[in-house]
Amino acid sequence: MPPEILAALEGFAALLVLIVLRCPIALAMLLVGGVGYAQIAGWPILLNYLKGTPYHLFANYTLSVIPLFVLMGAIAERAGLAGDLFAAAESLFGRRRGGPAIAVIVACGAFGAVCGSSVATTATFARAALPELRRLGYAPGFATGLVSAGGTLGILIPPSVILVIYAIVTEQNIARLFLAALLPGLLAVLLYALAVSLTVRLRPELAGEGEGRGDRAALRRVLPVLGVGVIVLGGIYGGVFTPTEGASVGAVAVLLVALARRGFGLWGLAEALRATAETSGMIFAILLGANVFNAFLALTQAPDVLQFWLEGLDVSPVAVLVAILALYILLGAVMDELAMILLTLPVFFPLVVALDFGLTRDEVAIWFGVLVLIVVGMGLISPPVGLNVFVAGGIARDVALPRIFAGVLPFLAADALKLALCVALPSLSLGLVRAVGGG
Repeated sequence: MPPEILAALEGFAALLVLIVLRCPIALAMLLVGGVGYAQIAGWPILLNYLKGTPYHLFANYTLSVIPLFVLMGAIAERAGLAGDLFAAAESLFGRRRGGPAIAVIVACGAFGAVCGSSVATTATFARAALPELRRLGYAPGFATGLVSAGGTLGILIPPSVILVIYAIVTEQNIARLFLAALLPGLLAVLLYALAVSLTVRLRPELAGEGEGRGDRAALRRVLPVLGVGVIVLGGIYGGVFTPTEGASVGAVAVLLVALARRGFGLWGLAEALRATAETSGMIFAILLGANVFNAFLALTQAPDVLQFWLEGLDVSPVAVLVAILALYILLGAVMDELAMILLTLPVFFPLVVALDFGLTRDEVAIWFGVLVLIVVGMGLISPPVGLNVFVAGGIARDVALPRIFAGVLPFLAADALKLALCVALPSLSLGLVRAVGGG
């Protein structure tokens, strides 16, 4: 085995050991990457690298979009906007069998348009929707699994923090990636709703016997929330403002909507700012750790060796893509989604965009970004470490994790179908991008 590949494999093995020992992922990447870098290039060169890298990394203006979108979601969560979205969706779908569950899916999709965070969406609807589903007689495992799966829509429906990070790391246009994720995001909502309908038809005992509430007034209350999503995404897609400007407009708009509601005041705003600082600090720390670890990988030249090796194989580009996506699903079952993306993109992204799919390089980059988003979502609800499942289970403490994982199985099947469609039909991701771009 070439020494470059051996050094890279040793680095990944050490990283996984630290993760298993519950070392924070940012610190684990920083330690392994720093030690590996020093062993190859020397400690003085590592220290010189660390002297300026953090400043140049965090001084990037584009990164300001992350805390703004996080703030937008934090305000929406603490203002109780998710409750209105669920009540409005329940008034539309709640009278049919499985309707309240479908209402959760629709509300999660709508909340994703003003949140962009999977974990925040899951936590919010675990508090806003789970009590109602339990009141209606839904099986605890299915109801909690439903909320866990619905939370994944928070990273697929634009704006998505994970997609923003993908765009920054791969140097792609954020607005085009948002546009590419829109149809797959709507497809995800549709397939999840179909999964609910099919599940309650085959196993009616999971849905109970109660009917949802018909609060028509909630439809009026939810219009400002939906208006924020339309303003932000419409402005970005229409070229009225950049994604960073759109994020700031969205944060102010959500704040105004929240202040117009009862129960949200300075204390709620302070809590939202604190949550934003904590989440943004975590993301930026992982970005720094991933930057150092990827610098170590670049020194090993393992990505170049792997690409050269794959080019010598007689394997179709689609087979390589499917293998990479399968590896993402496996990694997502045991690793944080943000760390997984930041660790693997420097290795996989150059491989994928170099393959011939009959698309331009930029189209492949955008298409791959959407596919990565889908498999990351699958990892969030896959055993043994589906983060969304643990978040929902932490709120519904009386529901055992195995029952929640059983509850997400129909939605994992829907995700698999969605992934297969998006792989087989790149136009699902690229159609709107081509139409708006004129290409």
